[in-house]
Amino acid sequence: MTEETATPGPVVGIDVSKARLDGYLTGQDTTFAFANDEAGLSALITFLQPVQPALVVLEATGGLERALVAHLLAAALPVAVVNPRQVRDFARATGRLAKTDQLDARVLAHFGGAVKPVQRVLPDTASQDFADQLARRRQLVEMLAMEKNRLKATPNKIVRKDITKHIDWLQHHLRATEEGLRRSVEASPAWQAKRDLLSEVKGIGDVTAMTLIACLPELGQLDRKAVAALVGVAPFSRDSGTLRGRRRVWGGRANVRVVLYMATLSAVRCNPAIRTFYQRLRAAGKMPKVALVACMRKLLTILNAMLRDQTHWRAQLA
Repeated sequence: MTEETATPGPVVGIDVSKARLDGYLTGQDTTFAFANDEAGLSALITFLQPVQPALVVLEATGGLERALVAHLLAAALPVAVVNPRQVRDFARATGRLAKTDQLDARVLAHFGGAVKPVQRVLPDTASQDFADQLARRRQLVEMLAMEKNRLKATPNKIVRKDITKHIDWLQHHLRATEEGLRRSVEASPAWQAKRDLLSEVKGIGDVTAMTLIACLPELGQLDRKAVAALVGVAPFSRDSGTLRGRRRVWGGRANVRVVLYMATLSAVRCNPAIRTFYQRLRAAGKMPKVALVACMRKLLTILNAMLRDQTHWRAQLA
């Protein structure tokens, strides 16, 4: 008597746009499309549930995918949100150069079947709201910098007056957004404990701590190599045969990497442990940027260990 094994369901690829959800099912070679609204999302879930897919794959699209992911998880359907660049590289590697929404969905489905990306858990509402506030703060800072540059370059008095008013408005809303972020942290004992622990490290300010809390929730839960790769500060080999290429860092979460870079610049100046490490690398002949990236990785490793073990900052950790 042979034991029957369940046949895994198809992998589903869904291309998300503002108006439509275009999809493809492997195995059945079936395409589908639904409107990207509440009625369309409900209809899509009703369509997928009897199919029992092994995985539903979609790209991170800057927020358009959130409602779909929430509906899929609520229906207990497995979902993976993947990096668009990885999917494009996969498409090129497999000779799929044409691009339409339906073709993109097909590529996503085949990518899911071949690569088997890790399923992601949707952040809770509070975490997502916090990340949205943080993203808004970053937008305000960028707009403020652009307006200040325009003010320097503009001789016209009327235009300068208008820009000055806009700068005042942006500064007011930036302060309000930062206050909202602080209140969110203080309202959550877990977040407040994380912030307090991270802030013990010289070079880590409020913005860095809040960015790590919102955009790197895995901090403290992964080993040092995994968390470095996740942020994009892990060096990857570029060797082939007898050729030994220069190792490079790439990929990862750019928003986290930016604040970690700024925190490391500060730490190199004011944190004795990081400064000593940087000076040792420079004395060994490392280029400034190479030494700085190594310090970023070291600082991230220290922060990861502190949250993992719930230990306070000690110079010995470095």
